Amino acid sequence: MELKERVLKVLDLLEEHYGPTKCYLNHENAWQLLIATILSAQCTDDRVNMVTKDLFKKYTSIKDFAEASQSELEKDIHSTGFFRNKAANIIACCQMLLTEYGGEVPSDIDKLTKLPGVGRKTANVVRGNVYGIPSVVVDTHVRRVSNMLGFTDSQDPVKIEFELMELLPEKNWIAYNTQIIAHGRKVCIARRPQCEVCFLADLCDYRQKTKSGEENK
Repeated sequence: MELKERVLKVLDLLEEHYGPTKCYLNHENAWQLLIATILSAQCTDDRVNMVTKDLFKKYTSIKDFAEASQSELEKDIHSTGFFRNKAANIIACCQMLLTEYGGEVPSDIDKLTKLPGVGRKTANVVRGNVYGIPSVVVDTHVRRVSNMLGFTDSQDPVKIEFELMELLPEKNWIAYNTQIIAHGRKVCIARRPQCEVCFLADLCDYRQKTKSGEENK
C-alpha cells in the first residue's frame, strides 16, 4: 500500500474512533492558552490544568503577568517543573506582548516564536486552537506515534512538522495532534503499546515489523 493511501486510512480511523477533539489545555482566550502551553513543557496537561485553574484567577490579564514578581510566580507554578525558567519566560513574554504587540497575541508564526519561551510547538498550538490556522503540532505523542506508524523516521520536531505537512491533508493538521494524543494515552502507550487491540495495527510499520519478527522466531 502506498504511504499516502495508508495515511488517509489512518486519518479516517482516527476520526472514526476519536472524532473531533479539543485542546487538552483549559483556556478562555489566546493569552491563557499561550501561558498554559509554556507551562506544559515537560509537564502533563492534567497538572497544568490544575495549576492554571487558580493561576488565571490570580493573574487576570497579560498586564498582571507582565508585572508579576518572579519569585511569587515561581511559587504559583512550582509543581509544573522548570518553574524558574517558565516564570522568567512568562513574565518576559507578557512584557513583550504589551510593548511589541499592543497586548494582543499574534497569529503570525514568526512573531509568536520571537516571544520568550515560545517555540514552534507552542506557536502552532495557539495558531491552530485559537485562530483556526492549519498547523501541525509536534509533541512527544506525535513524534513517537508518527515514527511508529512510519510517517517519519526523524526525532527532530521541526523536521517532523514539515514532513507531516507534506504528508497530511491540510484539513487534518489541527485534529491530527489531539487525536494522536488520545491514541497515545489510550492505546499506543509509550512503554507498553497495546498493539493487540489497536485499530491501526494493520497500517502500522512498528506492528508489522514486530509481528513479522515474532513469526520468524
